[in-house]
Amino acid sequence: MIPQRSLRLRLFLLILTPLVLLAFLLGFWRFNVAQKTAQELFDESLLSAGLAISRDVAISGGDALLPSTRSMIREASGGEIFYHVTGPGGSYVTGYAYPPTSAASSQQDPYSPHFFESVHREVPVRVLRMTERVTLENLVGDATVTVWQLMADRNAFANQLSLRAAILMGILLTTLAIVVWFGVARGLRPLLDLQEAIALRSPDDLSEIKRSVPIEVRGIVKTLNRLFGQVEHSINAHQVFISEAAHQLRNPAAAVQSMAEALRDAKTDEDRDKRIVELVAAAKNSATVAQQLLSLERLRQPTHQDQMDEIDFRVVVEEACAEMGVHILAKGIDFEVAMPDTPIVISGDRVFLTEAIKNLLDNAVKHGGTKLSRISVLLHCEGGNVKLTVADDGTGLSPNQSEAAFSRFSQLEYSEGSGLGLSIVSAVAERHGGVVAINQVEKGASFTLELPIAV
Repeated sequence: MIPQRSLRLRLFLLILTPLVLLAFLLGFWRFNVAQKTAQELFDESLLSAGLAISRDVAISGGDALLPSTRSMIREASGGEIFYHVTGPGGSYVTGYAYPPTSAASSQQDPYSPHFFESVHREVPVRVLRMTERVTLENLVGDATVTVWQLMADRNAFANQLSLRAAILMGILLTTLAIVVWFGVARGLRPLLDLQEAIALRSPDDLSEIKRSVPIEVRGIVKTLNRLFGQVEHSINAHQVFISEAAHQLRNPAAAVQSMAEALRDAKTDEDRDKRIVELVAAAKNSATVAQQLLSLERLRQPTHQDQMDEIDFRVVVEEACAEMGVHILAKGIDFEVAMPDTPIVISGDRVFLTEAIKNLLDNAVKHGGTKLSRISVLLHCEGGNVKLTVADDGTGLSPNQSEAAFSRFSQLEYSEGSGLGLSIVSAVAERHGGVVAINQVEKGASFTLELPIAV
């Protein structure tokens, strides 16, 4: 048997897996946002520093930076800022001696701030270069301010933002996982309660489950209740069948025993021969009842399509009539059979169909009474069905007696039969998707077995 995952674990994984995937996507997005945010913040810091340095150089004539500007540069967000200033004609004014250079050839607007990435002393840096028209003492010209910052400081700041977001999402996912795990367990509690309630039942308790359950489980409970009802009905039917079968078998068995005792106590050869004939008849009757009971039990089993064969129903009728015709004619009863010359193909079980036809003929013989003189069999097709009609001129039978006639162990009047023949015919008809009915006739009895023709 293949082990199955628990429903709790299955629901946990189904709920949490998409959330984890979503968290990874959000984490990737948050990392990119952090990189962009760091880039914008540090670029703004570089621009502020560049503007402040340019202003101070213009005011002081290139001599020095104001203390407030030095403080801003020293305490810039995320790391140290370096600068280099040149005056008109490219003369060095202040700052570091060798600034980073740009690989770009030129700009369309030389007075617009220009950001670029470069390498300064083998270290990646982010650079801002800006040019302004200034006056230094008696000189008027362009002053260029270059400020730069280490990329490592920017990346560290971005990683810090990403790490904070990752920690926050990790805490949220962990909390969510705990809530989902125990929430699913609590949500499945009604199922566990239902399982415990069913487990406490005795094997004989097949009553309906009346516990209050969630709406998602009501279909399962409804199906279980229907199954319990079917099982209970099947068990009751089996018990009734066994009880009735035991009762019906007791009479033939008692008759066999009585005939055997009478044979043992026979005084003369003539009496012994008579008892032997009676004993054989009683034994045959007992065997017939047992065979019919077995047939009824077999008919109770579910039908599978692979158990059905494509057969010529006309041949089945011929064989059954040939076998029963010998006994019918031996009793001095006229026997007529009429059927078409062309095959009639149906899907069915040859053994059951043969037994049903023989039971219809046997019923006519046993219940026809003293007035019985003729039995006729008519086979014909009508629409998509084939109809087999067995009629006799004996004791009459009307459609309003159908319930009693087709019930097990039921007889409208006493005869040597067991009361199982017509119930077997009804079961065979139902098994093959057909029906059997009593026809309304002026004289005698008439039965029609109707079966669908194979497509």
